[in-house]
Amino acid sequence: MPHFTTHLHDEAGTNALGAALARALLPGLAIHLHGDLGAGKTALTRALLHAAGHQGHVKSPTYTLVEPYSIQIDKHSVEVMHFDLYRMASPDEFLEAGFREYFNQSTICIVEWPEKAAAALPPPDISVLLSVSHVSSISNTGRDVELQALSDKGSQCLARLKFAPNL
Repeated sequence: MPHFTTHLHDEAGTNALGAALARALLPGLAIHLHGDLGAGKTALTRALLHAAGHQGHVKSPTYTLVEPYSIQIDKHSVEVMHFDLYRMASPDEFLEAGFREYFNQSTICIVEWPEKAAAALPPPDISVLLSVSHVSSISNTGRDVELQALSDKGSQCLARLKFAPNL
C-alpha cells in the first residue's frame, strides 16, 4: 500500500499539504488523524476544507464531536464530516450517537482521536500520523507527517497526491 512521509517546516507547509490532499480526495474516504494535542490535526483539516472550497470558519468539533461541511469534488457536492472524538468517554458513545451511518460511499469522514472510538469506528482508508518535531536546537520546529493508505480507495487517493514540501 502507498505510504508518504514529509516534514512540514511551518503553517504554510501544513496549508500546502492540506491543499494537496483536497485535490486528491475521493468520495467515501475515511481518514483517521493521529497525533498529540497541538500536533496539527485540526490545522491540516482546516487547510484541506478551505482548499476544497469551504468558505466559512472551520473549528475543532471538540465539544460538538462532529461538524459537517459541503465541498465540491469534480463538480459534485460531497459532504465532509469532521469528527473530534477527544472528549468521547467510550466507543459506545460513537455508536449511540449514530455516527457510523456517516461512513458510506459518498461521505468523506475525517476523524481526530480515532482511538477513542476503538473497534466501533469503521477502518480508515488513510491513516495520518502528525508529530511535532524539533529539527535542531536553534528552535527550528515543524511537523513530521506520515500518510499510509490502508485500502484500495486510500491507495487511489495517495496515488493522486501531488505534494512537494518547501525545503
